[in-house]
Amino acid sequence: MSNLLSSSFWFKLRPGILLPASQKIFIGLLIALAVISIILFFVKKKNKKNLYTHFWESAYSFAIINFSIGLLLWFFNNETIPFLSARFWFLFWGVEMAVWAIFMIKNLTGIPKIREQIEKNKEFKKYIP
Repeated sequence: MSNLLSSSFWFKLRPGILLPASQKIFIGLLIALAVISIILFFVKKKNKKNLYTHFWESAYSFAIINFSIGLLLWFFNNETIPFLSARFWFLFWGVEMAVWAIFMIKNLTGIPKIREQIEKNKEFKKYIP
């Protein structure tokens, strides 16, 4: 654990390949992202015109783009390409996923307000000739 907190671990430009346990976890994450992206593709296709359309498109983009980035990081790590296999890319990738997920959740929590506004507009338009 102390190795994770050292700057030499994160900023070494020739870190070597991942440990077997870490590599299994990483491949498991990639498989999960691939499966989620396939599921979200069909969900997005099924729900084309409803209130959650933007969320499904955003979640699909999240899964497919992060799967692609993870696949690139895995390739660079296995080929031990000096700068591109550095550990700080994993850190940047994790931060990017967290920020993107926060924005997706923020948009998802705003949907009830939009639904309420749509209901108010329907109620208002009911009385306009």
